[in-house]
Amino acid sequence: MTTVTKLSVTGMHCTHCVSAVTNELRSVPDVQDVSIELHVGDASLVRVISKLPLAEAPLRDAVDEAGYDVTDVEVLENAVAAESAAQAPGRQATRMLPIVSS
Repeated sequence: MTTVTKLSVTGMHCTHCVSAVTNELRSVPDVQDVSIELHVGDASLVRVISKLPLAEAPLRDAVDEAGYDVTDVEVLENAVAAESAAQAPGRQATRMLPIVSS
């Protein structure tokens, strides 16, 4: 099972910010990977990948140590299954056969 913890982080404005947050989060036990969508002037989206759900406090502490603020946290357990289910209607629509009237 894969868990994705999404953090909204404010104050990031450059690649150095991304690097600082990434390095701090990777030092948290059980974090497998980190990806960041930088949104200058707005909250950046930080995805933390782990096998099991992570405690929120160490993630917030890591971002704080890098000098930024977490404004929101969302946890998606069994993230691969959740993504697959969310995409299912679109996949089904492309497989439908046309209706032919006689």
